[in-house]
Amino acid sequence: MVRRIENHSKSKPVRSLIGFCGIDCGECKAYVATKDNDALMKKLVAEEWSKFYGHEVKPEDINCVGCVVVEGPHIGYCDVCEIRNCGVQKKVENCAYCIEYGCGKLETVHSRSSKAKDTLEQIHKQTKK
Repeated sequence: MVRRIENHSKSKPVRSLIGFCGIDCGECKAYVATKDNDALMKKLVAEEWSKFYGHEVKPEDINCVGCVVVEGPHIGYCDVCEIRNCGVQKKVENCAYCIEYGCGKLETVHSRSSKAKDTLEQIHKQTKK
C-alpha cells in the first residue's frame, strides 16, 4: 500500500499519497489534473466542483500536489483543513500514525467517506503490529 513518489516541491520524497484523513490523494481529480498538467481536466473538475460545492471554482484553482506534501500548490481548502493542519503540526504521515488516532477531527470526513475511514483503520492496525 505504501509507495514512493516524487514530491513536486523538491523536498524529500513522500512515502504515500494517503491524505491525513485517509483519502487517497492519488485518486483525487485535482491531484491527477495537476500531475498530468491537463488543462481540460482542470476545467471539467472546476465545473463539477462548482456545482457540487455551490460556489465558483475556477480551473486555475485546480492545482494540488496532495495534502501530505507540505510545500507546493494545494486546493484552497487545504490551508484551512483542521485535519491537515494538525497532521502537519504533529509531523505524522497521516492520522493513523497519530497517538490520538480516532479523535473527533475525523468524524465529518469519515461520515462522508467510509473508504477513507477503512484506509486509516488498515494502516492503524499495521502500526500496532
